[in-house]
Formats: sequence, C-alpha cells, structure tokens
Amino acid sequence: MKPPSGSRRRFLASCAAACSLPALAGVAAGSQEKQKQDKDKEVAWLAEVQRRPDRLPADTPQLSPLLVGEDGREITSLASWQRQREKIKRWWLDFLKPFSVDRKGPPRLEVVAEDRPQGAVRQLLRYEVEPGLPVEAYLLKPAKLQPPVPGVVVLHPTVKESIRQPAGVEGNPDMAFGLRLARRGCVAICPRNFLWPETNRIATDETVKPFNARHPGSKGMAKMLFDAVVALDIVAALPEVDPKRLGAIGHSLGAKEALYLAALDERIRATVSSEGGIGTRYSNWEAPWYLGSDIRSPAFRHEHHELLALVAPRPFLLLGGDSADGDRSWPFIEAVLPVYRLYGSTPRVGLFNHRKGHSVPPEAEERIDQWFEAYL
Repeated sequence: MKPPSGSRRRFLASCAAACSLPALAGVAAGSQEKQKQDKDKEVAWLAEVQRRPDRLPADTPQLSPLLVGEDGREITSLASWQRQREKIKRWWLDFLKPFSVDRKGPPRLEVVAEDRPQGAVRQLLRYEVEPGLPVEAYLLKPAKLQPPVPGVVVLHPTVKESIRQPAGVEGNPDMAFGLRLARRGCVAICPRNFLWPETNRIATDETVKPFNARHPGSKGMAKMLFDAVVALDIVAALPEVDPKRLGAIGHSLGAKEALYLAALDERIRATVSSEGGIGTRYSNWEAPWYLGSDIRSPAFRHEHHELLALVAPRPFLLLGGDSADGDRSWPFIEAVLPVYRLYGSTPRVGLFNHRKGHSVPPEAEERIDQWFEAYL
C-alpha cells in the first residue's frame, strides 16, 4: 500500500493549532442537508428505540437539562443551542486536556501482512501514532470494491486478542465488526488501543505511566481519542473511501471511545456504541486510562448526556444488554431528543436493549447492519 498523499480533512484549531481534535463549527448545516437528502431512508424501528421503557431501574440517574442557559432561561432556538453547545464542547476539551503533536495529515503506512478471508481483503498495518510510537491496526476492504465506499473506525473491547477480534482473525466472531462491515461494502480500520503494548497483551501500568510522562495533565481518554482520530484520518484519506460517509462503532471499551470520537470529531456521520456504560457511574470511568479520579469528586457535576448532545443531529445508536447499558441508560437518550429536534429533522438517536448481557446477539448485529445501511 502506498502512503496517502495528504489528508482530505484538515483539523480546525478549536483547542490549539497543532491539536488533532477538530472544531465542530458547521456541523448543523452539513448534517441537516444530508438528513434532508435521506429523509425517506430510516430504519423501520426508529420509534421503538425512542420509546421510554415501561419501568426504569431504581439506580437510573436524573440528568440536568441541556436546553437551559446560564441565565436559567429555556433554550428554544437552534442558534441559542449552538452557543450553548460551544460552551459544553469547550468544557470537555478543557477537562480532557488534549495534547499537541505536530502532524501533517495521516501517518505513513507499512503493510505487515495481508490475507483474504471470504468476501474481504485484510491487511495488518503499522504506523507511528505519535512520533517514535509505532502501533498496529487492521484495515479491511470488500473483496469486490466499487468506490467510493463508506469508511468506519472499529474500536475493540477489552479482550486479549485486541484488534484481532474485530478483524475476524480470532476471538468471538460476534464481535468481528470490521470483517462484517468489509463484507457489507465498507472499508474498516481497527486500531489498537494504547493499553496494549503488543497485540495480544494488555499492560496498563506499562502504557499509562509513559503516557502521563509524555503528556502531563492529559486524561487517558484524550489519548484514546487522539489515536482514534489518527485512525479516522487514515481511512478518510484512502482514495476508495468517501470522506463524507465515515462511521464509528465499538463494544465495551470501544464503545466509550466511539462516544468521544463521535462527539468531538464531526466527520463521524453515524455511530453505534455497544455496552460501554454511557453513565460515568456505570463502569470504571474513574480509571486513570479513562477520565481519572476527578469524576468521583463531589465537585464534578457533568455527565455524558452533554457529550451525546454534541453528536446531534448525527445518528447515534446506543446498544445495551442490561449489563453496562440498558434501561437505566434511557435518560441519556431522553435528555438529547429535544436537542436533536431543534435541528428540524427526524431525531436519529435511540437505545436498543437486547437484554442479553455484555454481548452482541444476532438481533443486535441486525440492528447494527441496518443502522449503518440507512445512515452511512
């Protein structure tokens, strides 16, 4: 594979000139235009995933309203929401403390290996995600490719196989999102999370401490977001990929990353987040490789419905199995539905609870396929 000849998307400096997090200005106009074009292309079950569960668990959180300004007045216009949105985005960026790396487009790619599972071409790539820090990712393409096609960043869960699972090399085949997407006509990239110094070995101390030394003050999630953005740069720059049709999907750990990537990179057009635990109290968000102990302080008064609101009006499907996510995740959808409606088009956000634990059963796989087919 030849290295890409420059990024088709340049980051706008929302936090620093060299920072890899793009500004979100202009998301409303572009997304609304696309939604008007696709107004007749909806999943048949959209109303179902926007319906409040009959009974919510006792530990269901109460979330602060999003459409209330600092003066206490209700926000009723899109222009007023966009001003509020900018404040929310700024707060989360300040909290994450994204680090600065001088990059000029996607990194140079080295193809380490290639094979051809049925219906796909699978390449193991190596590239520098930060200067002097090599990482690996699988890139999967349809065996019969008719460009331009959608590109998807596939973020792996906490499993020993790391990227080998979503690429369909080994591990649970239900989680082989990358291979499945390639067989369905997409180009998928499966980057390795920084907690894995090697593909089949997770080592948090070995990876988090050097990261903290390189980038003092930055949250672990800032690193995960940075790496996901680099992967998005790579897939968006491929000549066979339509850079206006980019998606993200992840399960568990990968679902957390998918939420942040969708919220803070407007190039993501459609997202599926499976069993990540969207609430900050739903899983180990306080771990040093995520958000750190700050979120357990009584002074921390933010929640992830704010991030989900940044995704609007782009399609976002939350999958739960009554493990990390489920009926108690409903308030996050309920909170952002009014925000989505301000954009004047059909809200494409919802919660599908398959009630089968921390898994991706066939009915969830079917919903994933239909979501991306409709909105990517």
